[in-house]
Amino acid sequence: QVQLVESGGGLVQAGGSLRLSCAASDRTLSTNTMAWFRQAPGKEREFLAAITSNIDHTSYADSVKGRFTISRDNAKNMVYLQMNSLEAEDTAVYYCAADQIRNYAGSNPTYYNLWGQGTQVTVSS
Repeated sequence: QVQLVESGGGLVQAGGSLRLSCAASDRTLSTNTMAWFRQAPGKEREFLAAITSNIDHTSYADSVKGRFTISRDNAKNMVYLQMNSLEAEDTAVYYCAADQIRNYAGSNPTYYNLWGQGTQVTVSS
């Protein structure tokens, strides 16, 4: 069973940056569309960004477009989320997810069948 493990979360001041990482336990991640979501207390899980396996397509939520960048290194089985100009509203638990079926950078969380345990990001204002 492939596992996803996020890291890189923490406490940062508003306007600062963080880079989240997501590591897969085996090489199958390189064939999957990958995405980042987040969930704040009392809110639904929110799509942030997705990237296809061959890196030919990415998609972003309007709320993070221009501030967040998704990338991947298939040789290292890693996916990243670079977050700049962070705001207090970005405070949430951040999850990476894999769609092991489609080659499509979709925003629907039901497309993603494999999830990490999440990493907390707290932005102080």
